[in-house]
Amino acid sequence: MQLYAGSMADFTDDAVQHRIAEKLGDAYYEYFRFRASASEFASWQNSLTALTSQLQYSGLRDQGIALELQLPLASSRLDVLLAGYDEAGAERALILELKQWTTARASDDDECVLTYLGHREREVAHPSRQAANYRQYLADMNSAFHASGSPIALEACSWLHNLDAASEAALRDSRFEVCLRDARLFTGRDADRFRGFLQRRFAPRDGVPVLSKVVAGPYAPSKKLLAYTARTIEGETAYTLLDDQIVAFNTVLTLARRGLRTKADRSVVTIRGGPGTGKSVLAINLMGRLLKEGKNVQYATGSKAFTENLRRVIGARARPLFQYFNSYAAADPGSVDVLVCDEAHRIRKTSDSRFTPRAARSGVPQIDELIAAARVAVFFVDDHQGVRPDEIGSSTLIREAAVAQSANYREVDLTTQFRCAGSDQYVDWLDQLLEVRKTGQYDLPAEDAFDFQIANDPADLDRAIRRKAEEGESARMTAGFCWRWSDPKANGTLVDDVVVGDFRRPWNAKPAAGRLAQGIPKASFWATDPQGLDQVGCVYTAQGFEFDYVGVIFGRDLRYDPAIGAWVGDPTYSHDAMVKRNGPRFTDCVKNVYRVLLTRGMKGCYVYFQDEPTRAFVASRM
Repeated sequence: MQLYAGSMADFTDDAVQHRIAEKLGDAYYEYFRFRASASEFASWQNSLTALTSQLQYSGLRDQGIALELQLPLASSRLDVLLAGYDEAGAERALILELKQWTTARASDDDECVLTYLGHREREVAHPSRQAANYRQYLADMNSAFHASGSPIALEACSWLHNLDAASEAALRDSRFEVCLRDARLFTGRDADRFRGFLQRRFAPRDGVPVLSKVVAGPYAPSKKLLAYTARTIEGETAYTLLDDQIVAFNTVLTLARRGLRTKADRSVVTIRGGPGTGKSVLAINLMGRLLKEGKNVQYATGSKAFTENLRRVIGARARPLFQYFNSYAAADPGSVDVLVCDEAHRIRKTSDSRFTPRAARSGVPQIDELIAAARVAVFFVDDHQGVRPDEIGSSTLIREAAVAQSANYREVDLTTQFRCAGSDQYVDWLDQLLEVRKTGQYDLPAEDAFDFQIANDPADLDRAIRRKAEEGESARMTAGFCWRWSDPKANGTLVDDVVVGDFRRPWNAKPAAGRLAQGIPKASFWATDPQGLDQVGCVYTAQGFEFDYVGVIFGRDLRYDPAIGAWVGDPTYSHDAMVKRNGPRFTDCVKNVYRVLLTRGMKGCYVYFQDEPTRAFVASRM
């Protein structure tokens, strides 16, 4: 999708006659079914008017130009893409990242800068890093840039036409040497340099045919990207498969090799397992093996924190292969050889949301989109980890959808326990305790290998977790969603929202938080950044991760009532708006929340119960 595509001559005419922003606005409305914001409209007017002057000064009039070009399987859009031929007749394209910034300064984080956006200072990627990563993403995912024969050469640069001299010096500092090497940076004072840069890349020849190849280029990851990701995964994982994991691994491998002989033959595999049965590590190993065999494999989850951490570990270039469940709404049937869906219990009813363009809303069940997109779809699921009413993923849902689409269906159960000190007894005890499933394990044996303790107060709990961290163990504090979650203060520090008596701690930063004070990790990295120890995590940032030791503040949104001998969910103590709207399913959702939090530990779990009868009930079962 692009909001504008055509010849440079038409673009120049539209810009000079002040029609370009209106055309973009109309195309935006046609696609999204709501109007672009006033700030975005003003940005189009100002930046594109300035760009027109620079392009005219550079003598470019024959090339093709696309504005607001959406990247494949991503919500990001390129500001400008120029396409044409160089003096030797080779096809070329150039990404232009436009910024209206007047001031900017270096931040404490690598390859990031601080600038004023939305009436406050925010931390963003250096514009040349942003442009360079867009170039790599498009080169890896659009076949026009890696097809055999004569692929289109692709470059990128950033242009900050309003930037003042002091800010320019800050953005050209030696610490950004790699960014600037990957994508040149130009400012309004670089008109002659920028003209030379453009003229060396584009000759006076009709470039619209090249642009058409880019716009029509089918989505397909490059072989270099697949090989790169396979090597990286191979270097990151050192894991020996055991027992039922071997069966699951080989089931998928066999179906992938056999099913790829014909597009008509589609398979669906459900790999079902409880907490700590190695689902995610198995999923990553499967992906690495299939990539090594040259298969077009993608990995999808419904968790932003989990996906962003995978992207950080595997590397920026592999980012296109790690997607979200809602990325496949517009995917062509069978366009992915193998789609590995981790945390499949987080599959939602549909991929539509309030941000989905009206023209793109389909109402199609998300599970149907995922199965249709792949020739082999693999779902890793725990039937008791759904914590929000719109998360409906289950082995039953997957099986019914596979049968409805006439897909070959297989199911494998994982039972070997790798978390909770390898204690099946602890997980069985917990499930029986919370009445999640009947296991018959009513008491936790004293000799159980897993270190489960009840703390006297949250301060004791915090001290115990910090001691483990000081001993070199990975450790985090978590809690039920029983306190409000505030935005950061103006100085980037966090509000102490989690208050129990004299104990006060902030939640981890919100996902949409802007600038954060030094030492505070972004929400997606709370679970893996050592400085996350100073905040309390909720289920949405803890789910999918594991620590050596986990601390849990068990709030009053779920309590055991001895008078009726049952668990009672109390939404008056909950600050999770989505779960509170769930009505009769509230208690089941909150049980699953605490089940997730209480099974994040590899070696131990320490808990403080706000409700005394609940504490007494749990203690009686130990």
